[in-house]
Amino acid sequence: MIEERQISLLTRDTLALILAGGQGSRLHELTQWRAKPAVPFGGKFRIIDFALSNCINSGIRRVGVATQYKSHSLVRHISRGWSGFKAEFDEFVEILPASMRVDDGWYKGTADAVYQNLDIIRTHKPKFVLVLGGDHIYKMDYGPLIASHNKREADMTLCCVEVSVEEAAGAFGVVKVDTEGRVLEFQEKPAEPAEIPGKPGRVLASMGNYVFNTNFLYQELIRDADSPGSSHDFGNDMLPHIVENYDIFAFRLGDDQKEPAGQPYWRDVGTLDAFWEANMELVDFEPELDLYDTSWPIYTYQMQLPSAKFVHDTADRRGMALNCIVSGGCIISGGQARNSLLFSNVRIRSYSEIEDSVIMPDVEVGRNCKIKRAIIDTGTILPEGTEVGFDADADRAKGFRVTESGITLVTSDHFDQKLHFAR
Repeated sequence: MIEERQISLLTRDTLALILAGGQGSRLHELTQWRAKPAVPFGGKFRIIDFALSNCINSGIRRVGVATQYKSHSLVRHISRGWSGFKAEFDEFVEILPASMRVDDGWYKGTADAVYQNLDIIRTHKPKFVLVLGGDHIYKMDYGPLIASHNKREADMTLCCVEVSVEEAAGAFGVVKVDTEGRVLEFQEKPAEPAEIPGKPGRVLASMGNYVFNTNFLYQELIRDADSPGSSHDFGNDMLPHIVENYDIFAFRLGDDQKEPAGQPYWRDVGTLDAFWEANMELVDFEPELDLYDTSWPIYTYQMQLPSAKFVHDTADRRGMALNCIVSGGCIISGGQARNSLLFSNVRIRSYSEIEDSVIMPDVEVGRNCKIKRAIIDTGTILPEGTEVGFDADADRAKGFRVTESGITLVTSDHFDQKLHFAR
């Protein structure tokens, strides 16, 4: 009970900054009109909802969200779903757009996004600053992380997660630690990452989450801003310097678990294949990510929609969904969906068949369509008789994007359809 009280006091003295300005170019057309953290995920959520929900569930109620790239739908989502905090209790979720507060430029890198908001951080006088990436899917209690940082009297603590060498190579920053968790080396997206001693084929990847003592953060951001040639990025510039000159510790996702519970869930959905796979995992009988867990809910904004509806029941025309997640507002009218995830307000017309697919909000599937192993982006209207996912060459010839593993992405732009809402 005493430990819980200490953690509560520490989280109340923490300001979280979520870096949500990234383009997410490896998601291609999914981020053509929206920032990566605004991409819908899991039926009714947005990617950023996971970092925001982790903050609220951890007792951190002072949150800034740094936005930049095509941020309209992200800002709208945060304004509608995350604005109900009490200012008199010093609670808030504030949007921090690139606004030329320091110079006449945009955010130049992840470190610069924090540096340009130093004056705002100072007004809140936090003891700790928690810097978070806004584009990963995971659940994490930040309380034990901050408590560990405070107990070790560290200047900075870096969050990491165990992944395979194949996943990490060229994709993630990699952390090398000693037996006490002290960071010995930080490698930014190495082609040959350092393996964990005694665990061949496994590495510690940086989650892009950091806890700083506030004064130390000020010192290092100002030093980096004044460094000629710096790209002003945490991974490229700040972390290598800090690790070389200060005692920095690592905190592994799952270290707060009282009993081993297997590999903690964490997904980087930065590619189309990873995005499709992470969504499809939710359809499993016992998914690793439990969205039905009332002890650690994921919050979001969603429209007030009627329940999903299934209509027609004849031998050749039956509205049905098997092994699917079906969100509110969906109408499956004489079509069939199997092993798929249907976001809000999806319409499936008669005689259409959908399998192993992610159907995003406000999609309309015309009659006699066949869709397999596909991602259909928000607002797309598939004309009658459209086939997707059965012939990769044919899909490419139609202008659809097909990944190396055979996942086909279809957006409204492929049909020259103009959306009447922000994505």
